[in-house]
Amino acid sequence: MLGASSSAPSRRRTAGVLTALCTLVAAGGAAAQAATPPAAAAATTSPHRVLFDNSKAETAGNADWIIGTSQPDPLGQNPSPSAEKDWTGALSSWGVALQKTGGYALKTLPSGSSITYGTSSATDLKNFDTFVLPEPNVLLSAAEKTAVMQFVKNGGGLFLISDHTGSDRNNDGADAVKVINDLMNNNSVDSTDPFGFSVDALNIATDNPRAVGDTADPVLNGSFGKVTGSIIRNGTTVTLKPADNPAAKGLVYRTGSSGTTGAFFATSTFGSGRVAFWGDSSPIDDGTGQSGNTLYDGWNDPAGTDAALALNATEWLSGAPGSTGGDPGGCTSAQLLANPGFESGSSGWTATSGIINTSAGEPARTGAYKAWLGGKGTAHTDTLAQTVTVPAGCAASLAFQLHIDTAETSSTAYDTLKVQVVDAGGAVLATPLTYSNLNAASGYAQRTVDLSGYAGQTVTLRFTATEGSKLQTSFVIDDTALTVG
Repeated sequence: MLGASSSAPSRRRTAGVLTALCTLVAAGGAAAQAATPPAAAAATTSPHRVLFDNSKAETAGNADWIIGTSQPDPLGQNPSPSAEKDWTGALSSWGVALQKTGGYALKTLPSGSSITYGTSSATDLKNFDTFVLPEPNVLLSAAEKTAVMQFVKNGGGLFLISDHTGSDRNNDGADAVKVINDLMNNNSVDSTDPFGFSVDALNIATDNPRAVGDTADPVLNGSFGKVTGSIIRNGTTVTLKPADNPAAKGLVYRTGSSGTTGAFFATSTFGSGRVAFWGDSSPIDDGTGQSGNTLYDGWNDPAGTDAALALNATEWLSGAPGSTGGDPGGCTSAQLLANPGFESGSSGWTATSGIINTSAGEPARTGAYKAWLGGKGTAHTDTLAQTVTVPAGCAASLAFQLHIDTAETSSTAYDTLKVQVVDAGGAVLATPLTYSNLNAASGYAQRTVDLSGYAGQTVTLRFTATEGSKLQTSFVIDDTALTVG
């Protein structure tokens, strides 16, 4: 964050511009139009509940990352805000824009509070659809990290906003990069790269990142306007790791970057919930706040469509189908695969002829039938596939029993089995698991893969076995299941 960073306060400039959320004026560049709440965001009978954090030094130094000084309820300062300055804080443009739609109920977790999940507190995460962590500068406790991760896993939305490395505003040894990485990598729920990205320890001075050309993405094309790009004024990026979580997706990239590196704005899912990441606090800064802070109006910077990005992302995080504020009761537990143990032959499956059989050469784990891929000792490919629809708002997991035996003696992986997720057009979306002749062992072993990232989608699950031209490797599959809940 340029200027708001404790390391370079002199580079901030004071905004003299009223937010475009107040009114459309002639200065109306793209930011003004994008920031204006349209009719599509009209009031609903069940408002989306959003909690903004202020318990992790979000107002330390020159930062002022609050929607209003009245906490926990910003309505205490002005119950009917019509302009950004009706609430006091550098995030008041964000808060007022949501409040004016009539479709959101906003609260702040005040300084001195703890993040909780499942308690009787009015600011407990279970009472909200989305939790916003705007550049946290204090490490979350073990209990707080558990609370946040459980909240997301059970259907909540998490908005993570970082700043550049070294932006330790309260000088406690932890900047936003460290806080966010610690949340993801050191928690009791899932520390194995749960969101599929890690925050880079960078200080990118200035850049105007551009959005990818995805006309269907709801964050880039939400009801608050089309997102064309953003701004970096001392910020960072993330490295995506789709092998760990195939739902991880870069939406806005640093100039010259693409793919898994240089993602400035990214989204992902975890369990039944959704996650968004932004690499700088400059874009959410509306330039006005409490007395004594030197702020920068990134919200209305014409180099980006930051207002639309913030508001669309909040809309997406808060509107997850089946979202119940982190309450897992919105998803019905079920097993979705047809004929999961192959006892009805090839019914429900699309498979290479003859691989679903009762041959004694490779016995089934249970029952009479199994799927025997490979085992020929000649160059060829076998496939086994089934198309499923993963319900929105559900956690999903594929499990199967796998036995591998081989005649190969080399330390080279000549024969492989890939577990793939394929879209309707046949394109491979992800290959989360790969096995080879090097994994041969006696008996069956259960294998699992998390498919929660495909909630709300229809995909094909495909096993693809490829053998080389000489010695055989058999990949034998039985007792499959795709469970949601």
